[in-house]
Amino acid sequence: MYVAEPALQEPDPPPAIQTEAQGGWHWAEWGCELAGTALLLLGGLSGLFFSFSAASPFAPSVGIGLRLLVTGVILGATGILITLSPIGRRSGAHLNPSVSFAFWRRGHMHRADVAGYILAQAIGAVIGTAIARLAWGSDAVSLRLGATHPGNGITGVGAAGIEAGLTFVLIFGILLAVSTPKTARWTPAVAWGLVAILVWQGGSLTGASLNPARSIAPAVLAPYTAHLWSYIVGPIAGAYIAVLAYGLLSNLETRTAKLFHDPRYPTTLATTLPVAPREQPDPS
Repeated sequence: MYVAEPALQEPDPPPAIQTEAQGGWHWAEWGCELAGTALLLLGGLSGLFFSFSAASPFAPSVGIGLRLLVTGVILGATGILITLSPIGRRSGAHLNPSVSFAFWRRGHMHRADVAGYILAQAIGAVIGTAIARLAWGSDAVSLRLGATHPGNGITGVGAAGIEAGLTFVLIFGILLAVSTPKTARWTPAVAWGLVAILVWQGGSLTGASLNPARSIAPAVLAPYTAHLWSYIVGPIAGAYIAVLAYGLLSNLETRTAKLFHDPRYPTTLATTLPVAPREQPDPS
């Protein structure tokens, strides 16, 4: 008796290598950055309002150091969750113009994507801040919606310098993390762990923004724009110096511009790690 053999299935195409950044209108990636940044601001500002509002369970017995630690941990945990989510895996979860600027300078982003990412991050930050304002009401208003400002005795120039130094540490750590396939998988822990530590240690000096979008949104909505320039110039300068230092001090390349590189997802960013072809549907 003849039994028909099952038909052979075509194997899945192997992941591609995309060494050139792609230009064009990348609405899916930009939408993911917008949504991710909105969630980051909502979570991060909620941590700030929880720790520092008059109604906080920490007030008034807990010192500022522990409050900043809690704020940083909540922000970092929020960032990790977004990075590991489908929207983070799709766009790369930069969520910060300083991060996008650094990867552009490393040659991983087309100039059109840099503009799209930064605009999406700014809009997302405003949306996230507005939602946090609605959720926390008077607690948010009493803290000027989380607007960043220099600490006592620190000038605008000093705040810009401190923000540059803090952002340098963050960006240099991210570049090191994405330098090899083995370390790239740990980039979310490195990036958001550094954010938590930097907020803890630098929050009393400048608020430890590290992120122009994070500072612009509360400043515009509060409104409280004093020294806002420090929180735009400082982080971008820190990112630029980190890229220069990385190129001078290290022979390592950067393998991906995603904070969590999942080869099942397509990308518009240059990478030497496998990625799914863009014509395939996104994984569910």
